[in-house]
Amino acid sequence: MWAAFACAASVLAAPAARAEALLVIEADTGKVLYAHDAGNPWYPASVTKLMTAYVTLSAVKEGRLTLDQPLTVTANAVAQAPVKMGFAAGTVVTVDNALKMLMVKSANDMAVVLAEGVAGSIENFADLMNRSAQQLGMIQSSFVNPNGLPADEQISSARDLAILARALIREFPEYDYYWHLPGIRMGKLVQRNYNTLIGRYPGADGMKTGFICASGFNLVASATRNGKRLIAVVLGAPSSAARAVKAAQLLERGFNSQNPLPWLTASLGTVESLQPVAVDPPNLREQMCGGHRKRPASEDEDDLVAENTGPDSPYAVFLSSLRLGKAKAGLLQQDVPMGEPVLVYTGTKPPAPGTFQAGWKVAKSKVAKKTAAKSKDTEAAKPAAADAANIAKPSAAKKSNGAKPAAAASSASESQPAKPKPKKPAPKNAPTALTPPAQQATQAR
Repeated sequence: MWAAFACAASVLAAPAARAEALLVIEADTGKVLYAHDAGNPWYPASVTKLMTAYVTLSAVKEGRLTLDQPLTVTANAVAQAPVKMGFAAGTVVTVDNALKMLMVKSANDMAVVLAEGVAGSIENFADLMNRSAQQLGMIQSSFVNPNGLPADEQISSARDLAILARALIREFPEYDYYWHLPGIRMGKLVQRNYNTLIGRYPGADGMKTGFICASGFNLVASATRNGKRLIAVVLGAPSSAARAVKAAQLLERGFNSQNPLPWLTASLGTVESLQPVAVDPPNLREQMCGGHRKRPASEDEDDLVAENTGPDSPYAVFLSSLRLGKAKAGLLQQDVPMGEPVLVYTGTKPPAPGTFQAGWKVAKSKVAKKTAAKSKDTEAAKPAAADAANIAKPSAAKKSNGAKPAAAASSASESQPAKPKPKKPAPKNAPTALTPPAQQATQAR
């Protein structure tokens, strides 16, 4: 048993050479099952949106806001950097739809819409975020915006984020579905949840991903088995796939941590008892977005991976990497029904059946743009090559008969029987000019 325990620990501790923070706790008791640098400060990135949801749902619970209340997209919201919905200023969206877009697509503009709807401004909302953090005992956290976009003062830790996740689960059980929506649908566009554990890791039921260059790939994940719910926090993973793998390993370790001899193992205490570390948060910008990478990392890289789901695709490799082997069930199931994406919409009422609804604005990545351009050029070259071939064929035939291209029309007319000339001959049409072969070759390139 101890050998198995040590082996599991080595799997999690092996990558400790790189900056990362790991934590898994019991949601019910707050008991720490595993921790690595959980008290180190970290840039939370879009995991910040868990606090945005907490403050928003608190306003709903207190009657200061309703889920069907319409909010207006402002110029300030439009100005937010991607990932976002991309709605125009003046667009109306309900609190409920904004929350769904926030949690599934991690929409930065919807975070601002909610912040302004709850508190009137980003600054006022940040005050509410910090007040809630203090009340929850998140002693290492400070917030200056509702979406987690880069800011030196936007700081948290694995310890604090686990406390926040636990508070969301315990205080808002009626809104639990917001953390584990499989996806959203608007018009013909479908966005699956960036948390790739949803629907694939057995029992996964939340919560939120995050990424900026300085933080690396972050994830707060929850899962429930046999009535036991765990919360795992991964900060600083090198890719979206790696953070899912790490979170699955943490959760699996937590579910298999039933020790028949607990007095032989030192207790790690509760999440609140984890000691904060007085250091600056690590800046992973060079590792994540430096010039050595073929493609800069981004939170929506899962979208690109999902487009290629063949057996040899990166996504398939990611899924297979979560399997323990033939003797044990895979940590992540591949061909599992994900559930239907929920409908989201602008305005206050859903579109009538059969009514066209435009989706959100899709910003293609550089890789997608290059692929599309290459495909377009290839398709355009096919008819061009065919036209060139059609033009070249009659030219070659005429050349083999010893006739010059420019004289093709007159040669054809000379082969016909002579006809009597009319007294007043009608004007003849000018012969069709054909492009010389040399010029034809130039045009076909």
